[in-house]
Formats: sequence, structure tokens, C-alpha cells
Amino acid sequence: MADETCRIGRRPFIIGSLIGIATLGMKGGVSSVFAAVPSPADELDRYQPEFFSADEWKFIMAACDRLIPSDHEGPGALDTHVPIFIDKQMLTPYGKGDDWYMDGPFDSHASKLFGYQMPFPLQVLYRKGIALTNQYTRMKYNQNFSDLPAKVRDNVLTDLQKNTVDFSQFGEADLNAGYFFTRLLENTKEGYLADPQYGGNKNMAAWKMINFPGARASYPQWIKIHNIKYPLGPVSLSGEQA
Repeated sequence: MADETCRIGRRPFIIGSLIGIATLGMKGGVSSVFAAVPSPADELDRYQPEFFSADEWKFIMAACDRLIPSDHEGPGALDTHVPIFIDKQMLTPYGKGDDWYMDGPFDSHASKLFGYQMPFPLQVLYRKGIALTNQYTRMKYNQNFSDLPAKVRDNVLTDLQKNTVDFSQFGEADLNAGYFFTRLLENTKEGYLADPQYGGNKNMAAWKMINFPGARASYPQWIKIHNIKYPLGPVSLSGEQA
């Protein structure tokens, strides 16, 4: 995924992602006044996950880092606290499957046209997917996913995406690797672009990168103005301005 993002460019990749989730809601030289203000990285390091175990959290951090890495075009998933978004998302009715139809019969191999067919909610899907991926990497590389070099993690994510990792060899008959990757990538993009109140998009950094105005209530005077960059920074649902 990191290679794919580099080929097509960060902004087109992220702006294109907005279509699928449109319903979502300095180094050195700083003064001592700002020295005590924690950086996004420091805050992420101190965060205690509410849902994920320590090993699962390492996986989420390592995967998000490679799905949307930081580069010259903009901040990465870790800079914008995407892992925090995913952790909090697991505790919502969406993550728990409270508002999903979860009565059988289930057919996990049915066409996607039939909707969600797994016999477990998203929380369980993540726990299974993380554990199975770590089993795969321990078998192939003798290490958990989070301990692998960045390039190897990219290769593993590509294997998951292409569904060339066979979870059934580890005893999982319902979840396939490609579907786990799809959910992980979708939730990562959601956390990158969602309103900051949900835990991700720290400081509205992703919105600033793509010049998205956020929750500004009205700007009709700009509707007919073309080829001119919108001059105002984004506003979050809480009223915070970037």
C-alpha cells in the first residue's frame, strides 16, 4: 500500500478515498513556552488502548504506519492518531455489531452482494485477523508483524490484500485475508479523514493537506469561484479551527 500511495500521490489517493467514506461524519528552535506542549507522536505513545491488547495495539500501530505513511506530501496515519480512532471505533455499536443483523444462517464465502456474512462482529474480526496475520509472519519470518522491517510489512500487507495468505491453514474457515485487509484499510482511511472528535485526524492535519473546509457552515460566495485555492482553514464539528 505504501508503494501504491507513492505512485499515485498522497492527495489524489486521499481525495479519492473521500468518495467511499463521505458519510463520516517542528524540530528544534522552539521556545520554552512550547516545549511542554506534547507532540502528536508523544500523545500517541502515551495513549492506553481501551479495546486492543498490547500485542494487538502493536499490530495496529505497525499496520497503520505502512498503510498511510508520512512523507513529503503530508502526515501519516500515526501523525494523525488513526490507531486511536480504530481503538475507539471498536467500542461503538458498529464495532460491537450491536446494530448489525447477526442471526444465521451465515455464509462467509457468499458474494459481497449479500452484505456482511461473517458469523462475528468487527471486534472479533480484528482479533482474529491480527492473530492470524501474526501466525503467518511467525511461520514465514519468525517474527510478529509489528517486529518486521517496514519493507517486509509492506509485502505482508500486499499478501493480505491479494488474499494470497491462507488463513484456513491456521484453522480459520470463515475469515479470509483479503477481507480482513479491506476492513483494516477502510477503517484506517476513515480515521485519517474523520472529524477529530472521533480520535483520528489529529489537528485536522489530513483536512489541511487536501484543503478540505471541514464543518464550515456556509461559504456560498465561493461556489462560483474556480481555480482559486480556498483561503480559510478547516473547522471541526466542535468549532475548533485549524
